[in-house]
Amino acid sequence: MPPEPRTFVASADQTGLTVLAALRKWLPGVSWSAVRKLLAGRHVLVNGALCLDEARRIKAGESITLCDSTLRPPPVEQDVRLVWFDQEVIVVDKPAGMITLRHAAERNWSAPKKRRQPALDDLLPALVARKEELTAARHGRPSPIYSVHRIDRDTSGLLAFARNPQAQQDLIRQFKQHAVERMYLAVAHGDVAARTIESFLVEDRGDGRRGSTPDKGVGKRAVTRVRPLERLNGFTLLECRLETGRTHQIRIHLSEAGHPLYGDNKYGQTGADPTKTDPPMRLALHAATLGFRHPSSGKLLRFESPLPPDFSSLVNRLRRPA
Repeated sequence: MPPEPRTFVASADQTGLTVLAALRKWLPGVSWSAVRKLLAGRHVLVNGALCLDEARRIKAGESITLCDSTLRPPPVEQDVRLVWFDQEVIVVDKPAGMITLRHAAERNWSAPKKRRQPALDDLLPALVARKEELTAARHGRPSPIYSVHRIDRDTSGLLAFARNPQAQQDLIRQFKQHAVERMYLAVAHGDVAARTIESFLVEDRGDGRRGSTPDKGVGKRAVTRVRPLERLNGFTLLECRLETGRTHQIRIHLSEAGHPLYGDNKYGQTGADPTKTDPPMRLALHAATLGFRHPSSGKLLRFESPLPPDFSSLVNRLRRPA
């Protein structure tokens, strides 16, 4: 029998429980084995993201959703597109649903467990090695990669990695100096006007989530420039350019402006979606343009990523009259 759709929000006294234990408490009369089957059968979301790890620890304010239909499986290596690589820089197009960097607590997971929920930094070294026609037998292990920035699990699009510490420091410097071009495409609720949103962000706005604060001495300055591209049925297709790059910046700014992103279970609401998709198929945020100067040559590199098919499908559905 499929489960009854329900959403639970973790309380303070439930912080530290595993997803399995929390669901067991919320579902009285359901056996441990039945709850395990729900997780393994792709029926559980945590903060809108598919959860297959029954040992994942939850925190206060996190939402756990039980879905009546089987959710699509997490992306795999074949869904990752290698856009550019040389001896110093890698640019990759990440699919929605894949984390950029494996969390420290997960790095000792077994290989089969990692494969169930792949991380981009796990897959990328071997992917680049194969593109360079290197093999473990001939050349040893693939060379390491170095993180420069990240995008959310449920955001798709362009990311840069470095291949040595010197290139990493140069790229990080460009990000800190706001010298990197970053443009995202997004679908937001309502009729969104062109504007520049500026605020100061803190890690906890009082409910365990990131948000803006009036105290400039506490928060970090965040600036997002928003331009509407197309009016849709109850939504707007937007171009969002980042002047700064704070965690969840676009999601927070648009939500606080009264225009949460389609599919944002953390900072928005999903009940008004005219598509009647429950849960929404994905967060409608895509890193479409990335530009920076090459660490060695200084040459300007600029990359563009087309909208993924699922994002394009969403836009097409929202073009139709209600």
